[in-house]
Amino acid sequence: MFEARLTNGSILKKLLEALKDLVTDANIDCSEEGLSIQAMDSSHVSLCAVALRSDGFDHFRCDRNISLGFNSQNLGKILKCADNTDMITLKAEDSADNLTLMFESKNQDRISDFELKLMDIDADHLGIPDTEYKTTIRMPSNEFKRIITDLQVLGDTCTIAVTKEGVRFSVTGDLGTGNVLVRSTNGVDKEEEEAVVIDMEEPVELTFALRYLNFFTKATNLGPSVVISMSPDVPVVVEYPIEQIGHIKYYLAPKIDDADE
Repeated sequence: MFEARLTNGSILKKLLEALKDLVTDANIDCSEEGLSIQAMDSSHVSLCAVALRSDGFDHFRCDRNISLGFNSQNLGKILKCADNTDMITLKAEDSADNLTLMFESKNQDRISDFELKLMDIDADHLGIPDTEYKTTIRMPSNEFKRIITDLQVLGDTCTIAVTKEGVRFSVTGDLGTGNVLVRSTNGVDKEEEEAVVIDMEEPVELTFALRYLNFFTKATNLGPSVVISMSPDVPVVVEYPIEQIGHIKYYLAPKIDDADE
């Protein structure tokens, strides 16, 4: 038997919004530790990994490890039926064909339940190597979203360069060029959520497909901050911490110039 309840059900709604444009079908892996989802996008360019700890739920029970295969569009349709203030409970039997979702309004005057048909998804669990990153940037998630949205107008690829000066996001396209420099606000009197913290061991410059960075910003509503970790020649990690419960991480391989090959 698996059962998990979240008083703040809107977390699940926002999480699915952050996934559904990138991931079509995936497994929710349930264990005593919590819930995890790991899936590649259909073109196998980026990887998405979600972890929600069991102690972040108001109630959590998982008698044995199970995988619940779902289609993100279908799950999204059901979650749309929940208000942002609803409490959401997920339930499934050990050998379930369905996932039960129960939505309860704050004052308990409306309770709805839905069943989602589960799918059998044969997904390889990818081992994500532990990488020591040469540079990490923590910045407001809204600011990151704005930069990516603005630069997408100009071209398809974005170069992110971290130097002593700060983080520079650059794009060159048919229309022209654009650069946004974000400086570290260390030592400046700012709320933690609004601060830009750059931790750099060595300068790093990598180029990425803007289309995917734009997909990642769908997770902006999950929290006030985003953490970007980069090292030469390895995928960037764009992580959105989710309140007291976990995180969603996106991995994207850098584009390699033909000249480098």
